[in-house]
Amino acid sequence: MTGSADLLLHPVRLRILQAFLGDRALTTAQLSAELSDVPAASLYRHVARLVAGGALQVVAERRVRGAVERTYVLRQAASRVRLDEIASMGTDELRAMFMAFVAGLLGDVDRYLARGKPDLLRDGVAFGLEGMWLTDAELSELVRELNIVLADRRANQSAEGRQRRLLASVWLPGEDTPAPEGRT
Repeated sequence: MTGSADLLLHPVRLRILQAFLGDRALTTAQLSAELSDVPAASLYRHVARLVAGGALQVVAERRVRGAVERTYVLRQAASRVRLDEIASMGTDELRAMFMAFVAGLLGDVDRYLARGKPDLLRDGVAFGLEGMWLTDAELSELVRELNIVLADRRANQSAEGRQRRLLASVWLPGEDTPAPEGRT
């Protein structure tokens, strides 16, 4: 992998980027508290690489006990693997990219479960798989509609009573075997 894929698909850097989802501004100290299993030196190195690569941006600086504390935000456009890179990837690179995505999800689930006795209903945890028969046009319409619905929620700011929630999605073509006669 090259370019943005190399920058973004490292497991630690993926976790750093995920920490910023939800329009968050974080210092490295706040990030270190959230990613407490990542050694500080490693975290600082990965943050610096993400800043140099344009995925994170410094939005504030202040002096704390003689050191400069920086506050970072996610640059959405630069925090995704570019479409031209995806189009040029081979099967093994695409598989590695998807495995990095899935590994990130597994890590999120592990961290959720490590908090204590999970209550999926209370916490709003859900996952599943849907099967739908859609034309390309219907799929495009569905994705557009979902983006409209999600756009309103993406604009939400952190506030009393709001909990940051992560939503992952995967669209894959299924087998083209039609449903048996009379069944939908």
